[in-house]
Amino acid sequence: MSVDTGTSPAAGVEEREQQSLGTAAARNLTTTTKSEPQMRGISSRWLTRMLPWVDVPGGTYRVNRRLSYRLGDGRVTFVQTGAQVGVIPAELAELPLLRGFSDGTALAALAARFEQREYAPGQVIVTAGRPADHVFLVAHGKVERIGEGPYGDEAVVGLLADGDAFGGQVLAGPEGTWEFTARAATTTIVLALPYAAYREVLDRHDDLRAHIRLAGQDGHRAVNDRGEAEIALSSGHVGEPDVPGTFVDYEPQPREYELSVAQTVLRMHTRVADLYNQPMNQTKEQLRLTVQALRERQEHELVNNREFGLLHNAAYDQRISTRSGPPTPDDLDELLSMRRDTRFLFAHPRAIAAFGRECNRRGLYFGSIDLNGHHLPAWRGVPLLPCGKIPVSAARTSSIIAMRTGENDQGVIGLRQTGLPDEVEPGLNVRFMGINEQAVISYLVSAYYSAAVLVPDALGILENVEVSRRD
Repeated sequence: MSVDTGTSPAAGVEEREQQSLGTAAARNLTTTTKSEPQMRGISSRWLTRMLPWVDVPGGTYRVNRRLSYRLGDGRVTFVQTGAQVGVIPAELAELPLLRGFSDGTALAALAARFEQREYAPGQVIVTAGRPADHVFLVAHGKVERIGEGPYGDEAVVGLLADGDAFGGQVLAGPEGTWEFTARAATTTIVLALPYAAYREVLDRHDDLRAHIRLAGQDGHRAVNDRGEAEIALSSGHVGEPDVPGTFVDYEPQPREYELSVAQTVLRMHTRVADLYNQPMNQTKEQLRLTVQALRERQEHELVNNREFGLLHNAAYDQRISTRSGPPTPDDLDELLSMRRDTRFLFAHPRAIAAFGRECNRRGLYFGSIDLNGHHLPAWRGVPLLPCGKIPVSAARTSSIIAMRTGENDQGVIGLRQTGLPDEVEPGLNVRFMGINEQAVISYLVSAYYSAAVLVPDALGILENVEVSRRD
């Protein structure tokens, strides 16, 4: 049977009659093969995978340490709780007019009256010629002392860094003026003691007033090279000499880490859960993607949380800055040398690329390592793992984290509680919350976590890492 198309042969090739069922119609009788719902927000989460996780049945983990402070070195030591910084009261004896003063009550009262202040690069802290009415302790950063040059111009006459102090003469009285201008060279955190607050303490403590008048001599307990209270020992002796007695002093107020939580309420209509569960269970898929999102948030908090995040809990003496901007082999070597047995380096992928460019510039090849079946870059045998949760600032700078891990190694550990009610993964549970009048089912999905740094040198950071390309 032929069909007249109504066109002449010159108009085109003659169309042929369809001889079989078309694919478009046939698809109406088939079942498609479907993938699980995909999610672009899932990352490798190397930090979460590499941290050794410790079970915290009580919800709080206390880090007990030996009492640690360093006296007589002219530098003040601070204690950190997240982003908050405080001065150790005994360390105030580093100030010249307080040297040798040992009344813990008076020193604690002084320490409590210091105010934390932050300055951006270029901001002036004090101005020459203005009344000197504050004592300043540099907790972190660099401060330039600006004076007059040989030709009357401005000149940098000194540099103050972590642990340094200026304005100590204020303790003798507020009559003087600043002999120099102090200006922040980098992002700087200082603790400031106003003279009025100091005077309140002075009026309440007769022994402090007497000490300031007499300017007493040094007198303090010896410490070891790590700043910990010394344990008196004797060795190499013969006969029957007196053996020294000692005790191991502990921090009176050890740091406690409470488990943090990330939560969301997952909602689903009963009609969807009842009717549309083939070939995939809708509730299961919704929970799977929600759990992935919570785990991503968990890793972000482990890096950035101001209370327990790694970027905020690294001790200031364990932070260094790059020498020239981009991360160089010299920078990573210095970072590794600051602690024993560094297990991992974590960096934003752009920082890893910047390090690779610097190695290429020098004709170096940074090696690789096999980690759990993955072929990953390494430096000096230490895996250099990507972590996109480490921020890159608007100035295109980032940080590189180095850490030792594990309780047995006095390193960094992750904290969680297992055995939760309705637990679906360690430290994560899904609680049924009921069905409302609109027939919507609700589930409370919760992840509990935190991280702890057991000793300060377990965690170090290379700061101000430039990740932009250089011509």
